[in-house]
Amino acid sequence: MPTVKLVGKVCRLKNSLYGLKQSPQAWFDMFMRAVCGMGYTQCNGDHTFFYKDRGIFITIMAVYVDDTVITRDDIEEIRCLKENLGKAFEVKDLGPLRYFLGIEIARSPKRIVLSQRKYVLDLLTKTDMLGCWPCSTLLIKNHQISAKGGDSVDKETY
Repeated sequence: MPTVKLVGKVCRLKNSLYGLKQSPQAWFDMFMRAVCGMGYTQCNGDHTFFYKDRGIFITIMAVYVDDTVITRDDIEEIRCLKENLGKAFEVKDLGPLRYFLGIEIARSPKRIVLSQRKYVLDLLTKTDMLGCWPCSTLLIKNHQISAKGGDSVDKETY
């Protein structure tokens, strides 16, 4: 295949290309603008969380790389969000959440249980520590998290 030499020529890219260092940031900036344009607010403590508070209803969206988890108590808002995201991006609805980032999600009529049992067992097996004795941790039981609370995080460090 012949090579073409462009002497003294410069190409200007209008969009970031897949694989470049700045591609994830460019994608997230575009995603953030689209989601905020739909009326969502970025959480102060974690800029990958977005929420829309409509009085008695709230919709929450968490983003990790190119995976998005949406939870709500407003079914109509979820439908609108999926429709609008589908117009702006290529999306696929995988149904109710069962497993995400090493966290298993189990639902019952009264509660939702989050567990990292499988992740921890896999990690212990991988590091040959499955037979070790357990110890207590400093985790606060039933810790409550608020989207509006918490210290603001510097976006530029991410």
